[in-house]
Amino acid sequence: MSNSYETIKVSQHGKLGLIALNRPKVLNAINRPMVSEILDAMEGFEADSSIKAIVLSGNGRAFAAGADIDEMANDQAIDLELRNQFKDWDRLAMIKKPIIGAVQGFALGGGFELALCCDLLYAADNAEFGFPEVNLGVMPGAGGTQRLTKLVGKTKALEWLFTGKRITAKEALQHGIVNQLIAEELLLEETMKAAEQIANQAPISIRLIKEAVLKAVDTSLKEGMEFERKNFYLLFSTEDQQEGMNAFIEKRKPQFKGK
Repeated sequence: MSNSYETIKVSQHGKLGLIALNRPKVLNAINRPMVSEILDAMEGFEADSSIKAIVLSGNGRAFAAGADIDEMANDQAIDLELRNQFKDWDRLAMIKKPIIGAVQGFALGGGFELALCCDLLYAADNAEFGFPEVNLGVMPGAGGTQRLTKLVGKTKALEWLFTGKRITAKEALQHGIVNQLIAEELLLEETMKAAEQIANQAPISIRLIKEAVLKAVDTSLKEGMEFERKNFYLLFSTEDQQEGMNAFIEKRKPQFKGK
């Protein structure tokens, strides 16, 4: 992980790795360098045993108002194919530690796709989500059609994708896109509190829970149940399982080590 980034700010707060999108003058429009830097920071946190959870936010008035259109305006299909345009996005989906997002203002286009990469999502009352790509004659390409449909179902996803309509924070909560709405001035503070609660749990348990839930999204119930059972058994080989159960019996708080 680099110590110096141009498009994001990275820091550590206790057990939390913090990543803040930092192009506020352009409402954190996502360009290729930003995606590469986000990936580098997340993979750095992934490798750091002191980090138990990652918090993703945006500096300024917006989380991310979309992709950088100027960067893409003159691209050709073969250019995109040869560049493997979304390879870094694919690697973001491989992060094993929990990613908790905090969204204020706009999360549009690529910004919405980045928000959908988070495991949990907290939003300010003023948050607006949407995929306006159809208005530019294109469509989402970093997972937007897939992740949105899996969250809200085909009919609602097609409505929002066909029209480019904005999704209010209240609608996002109603349709399960976000976990909770929070006053904007308290958003980051409350998101970090939620992340800290997760960071204090048994790390291997959290890792295998995330793995099992993501498996459920893409497999049959039978295959998912078999996968869950193997992860359940695996946890009984960890020191944290012994510590957790002993602490319960002894009526004390467990001290998890991630082993």
